[in-house]
Amino acid sequence: MRLLALAVTVSAVTLAAACGANGQDAVRPGDPVETRAANAPDQQPAFAGQTRAPGVRTGVTMAHSVVASGLEEPWGLALLPDGRWLVTERPGRLRIITAAGAVSEPVAGLPAVDAQGQGGLLDVVTGPTFADDRMIYWSYAEPREGGNGTAVARGRLSDDGSRVEGVQVIFRAMPTYAGRLHYGSSLAFARDGKLFITLGERSDAPMRPQAQDLASHMGKTIRINADGTVPSDNPFVGRAGALPEIWSLGHRNAQGIAIAANGDVWTVEHGTRGGDEVNLDRAGLNYGWPEVTYGIEYRGVPINEGITAREGTEQPAYYWDPSIAPGGMTVYDGAMFPGWRGNLLVAVLKDKHIARLVVEGGRIIGEERLMTDLGERIRDVAVAADGAVWVVTDETNGKLVRLAAAN
Repeated sequence: MRLLALAVTVSAVTLAAACGANGQDAVRPGDPVETRAANAPDQQPAFAGQTRAPGVRTGVTMAHSVVASGLEEPWGLALLPDGRWLVTERPGRLRIITAAGAVSEPVAGLPAVDAQGQGGLLDVVTGPTFADDRMIYWSYAEPREGGNGTAVARGRLSDDGSRVEGVQVIFRAMPTYAGRLHYGSSLAFARDGKLFITLGERSDAPMRPQAQDLASHMGKTIRINADGTVPSDNPFVGRAGALPEIWSLGHRNAQGIAIAANGDVWTVEHGTRGGDEVNLDRAGLNYGWPEVTYGIEYRGVPINEGITAREGTEQPAYYWDPSIAPGGMTVYDGAMFPGWRGNLLVAVLKDKHIARLVVEGGRIIGEERLMTDLGERIRDVAVAADGAVWVVTDETNGKLVRLAAAN
């Protein structure tokens, strides 16, 4: 279960020149790690540091090791109490992998998935009462009459880990759509036992406006109880024409979510050519897509006349232009790298690294690129009990990799 503490204040970070070792990009003190030209150079951030924050460097020697390989497009990663990992493979398989790298046969009992495009078996988390009931939760592209849609199911992981039992679908994103893109699909439990789900707007131009439509789940963050019922304190409960599961709206395709001990919800989402966002995702707020955003269309023209701010919409805490293609996310609270406590760790697909973001007062004050020497698309990131960072790589020969302080 992702129960993650966000420190109130951030410990001092080292603004020192990096040598490029240990997969850390070399930067001069205070220079941003991003050096490429922006796709939308005329767009200006709403506040200082909203993009291209000062580069920081960890003053600890690190090394990564490949623990397991041969996975097919792994997507989600969740730690079991005994130190083993649940790992999803997008074609529809769930496996258990030990810290020594032993990979199980596929766990039986999961429902069928629609593994086209970006669809398939996606995220996985353990439930808040796993120690008592062994419940796990997973998201997937569900095949339906007339198309597909993001669904979330839960079931009991058998004592021997070979199967899930009593499978129950607890959430279905509506409407059904015959598409292949933008399922969103990251999961996280808050300390109060509420389950958060991120949903994409399905990408295609006719679907984009639904990110602003409270009668649609598309482009929303969802908050439900662990059994799929709706919490009575959700922001749109009782509002005519609004789906009560909705927590926030105006998202494009958030594939990462992390929740702090103080209840802060952080999400990270894909932009187009620029406009990847980190959001402090708050109840009832509108994060703008597709009416307000940074970056430009894939075909090179402005999005909605290039508007980046509008009354009634929230600014991202941070954005990237050009895009890095962010995947999963966690908040670091381990002992191995005490200077990282409260930092966001973002898995990066296109640019193939972990983005460490230093958080202070709800904003990002520093950025570091880690594991750049791995050279693979990093899909999800998690922290083990000893504070080491683990990732899965989104490749046909996907890997489970451990990043730790070097001895």
